[in-house]
Amino acid sequence: MNDRPIGVFDSGVGGLTVVRSMLQYLPDEGFIYFGDTAHVPYGNKTEEQLLRYAHNIISYLISRGVKAILVACGTHSSVTMPLVQDQFPLPLLGVVKAGARTAARVTSNGRIGITATQATINSRAYTRELQFINHKFEVFETACPSLVPMVEVGQLSGIEVRNAVAAYIGPLLDKGIDTLVLGCTHYPFLTPVIKDFVGSAVTVVDPSLETVEELKSLLATSGLLHQAETNKEPLREFYVSGDDQSFYRVGRLLMGDVIKKVNHIDID
Repeated sequence: MNDRPIGVFDSGVGGLTVVRSMLQYLPDEGFIYFGDTAHVPYGNKTEEQLLRYAHNIISYLISRGVKAILVACGTHSSVTMPLVQDQFPLPLLGVVKAGARTAARVTSNGRIGITATQATINSRAYTRELQFINHKFEVFETACPSLVPMVEVGQLSGIEVRNAVAAYIGPLLDKGIDTLVLGCTHYPFLTPVIKDFVGSAVTVVDPSLETVEELKSLLATSGLLHQAETNKEPLREFYVSGDDQSFYRVGRLLMGDVIKKVNHIDID
């Protein structure tokens, strides 16, 4: 039995899509969530800035005694994880490899669309992963810069959201994709609008599902799985580097009463 929590981090509320999957597949595990809302959005940040954020956040989570860290952020998973994952003495998992594996498994025609932040698109991380799995895959990537700010304020529907989704994803449909990867963890909160736009012929992939399955397997093989205790609630703490009230309001909108309190902390 290992009752230490899991560290989870993202630029803001997007990583809550991964928390949602954790609550489904790892309900007995405690976690400490960090949303770097002082620096959101990440898509326009430089590699140097992102590396500094990653080091600060990971160091903080390690100081809290976490047993593993789930990088619940497409940008960090694609840009900084390859550079830092060997620098820390505990497992770090991101969402890119899991998202690529899922897309590779479900595609029928090998034409796969990727929606993500500009930083993730610039890294071409998804294209590399997918073409490593099968060099014949055709991968079409597009940045969606306005979607993260919409989700961060709880704007999940309406004409502005629908128009943005159409503008970003329409050109991917023109390429004949049959699979669409939501390569930023914010985007699954827009799944109803996205699925309505792409139609039933396109499979929409949320990388968080397979990421959490991978985490569960890693914890099990490492002897780190927590066994439930009937008289003890799992630790569930939420921290942000920016506005705690905004995160609390939007987080409750997205996740309900799982979020009972949000704490501001400066780790720069």
